[in-house]
Amino acid sequence: MSVKKEDYLYLSSLLRAREIHMLSRDRAERMLDAPNYEDCAKLLAECGYEDMSGFTIKQIEDSLSAHRAEVFHELEGLIPDVGALDLFRLKYDYHNVKVLIKAEAQNRDDSSLLSESAKVEPEVLLKRMREEKLRDLPGQLGHAAEEARALLARSGNPQLADFLLDKAYFAQLHEIAEDLDSDFARGYVEVLADATNLRSAVRIQRMGKDIGYLREALVPGGSVSEERVVAGLTSEGLAAVYAGGPLEKAAQLGADAVSGGLLTQFELACDNAVAGYLSDARRASFGDECVLGYLAGMESELTAARMILTGRLAGVPSDTVRERLRDLYA
Repeated sequence: MSVKKEDYLYLSSLLRAREIHMLSRDRAERMLDAPNYEDCAKLLAECGYEDMSGFTIKQIEDSLSAHRAEVFHELEGLIPDVGALDLFRLKYDYHNVKVLIKAEAQNRDDSSLLSESAKVEPEVLLKRMREEKLRDLPGQLGHAAEEARALLARSGNPQLADFLLDKAYFAQLHEIAEDLDSDFARGYVEVLADATNLRSAVRIQRMGKDIGYLREALVPGGSVSEERVVAGLTSEGLAAVYAGGPLEKAAQLGADAVSGGLLTQFELACDNAVAGYLSDARRASFGDECVLGYLAGMESELTAARMILTGRLAGVPSDTVRERLRDLYA
């Protein structure tokens, strides 16, 4: 039976009520201006997190990761179509595969780096890895994991394995969005792919790599075709390729970064372009847009919380942290 927008009424209402307590820019500023780390952490606790005053950086990381995993687990039992949740969980599956493949190649145990937010439980992934049954993993993940493992063993180049997995990740994101039959989800995947490809183009140009290397790095699913991105480096210029779209400002800053400028403002603009697209979800009364917007907002919140807490704990000047903060959903 197909899922209708009305099926999201209860969950949309629940998430709208929670959004009131999410980390806002005002509260983030108060955390940055707090007299010490302990007061900073107590302010975050007002957003529903545990009190992390007295925590080490490792404990902060573990607590924030556990918070995400708990939200994913809760929503799995409430969401009308789990695909909306998979759009956000999937990157942790691919993260875990990357961790284990590289660890195996270097004969290391990096199991502590595995994320509990993935759809495939870390214990299951470890078992498939030991038994050499990666192909049994669901969807494109299994085939891509097996191919990336073989590519890394053959080439010794972990970046090529990452590129292969990134292509599979975005292809799978596109499939999920299509299965959801949601224009909003399709648009989210498109802007995410566009931002990823723009980042790759700028970084590769700064590194002095050739077009062949860029083609390996580009991912499918963007509104700007891979050939147009290549043209942005060979003829048109990136600013022209992305003109008129949500990444126009980022592309302009990318051109500056290629000329030797700092990457900080470029990276910030890429993230804010994605956040800007998702902010439209606030205008929806109910439907998958509400869920996607909330989940994206939670990810932004977690990134900001990690940046602020670890920065304050390490004694990083508040202004330095402030200039790197992305736009928040709340």
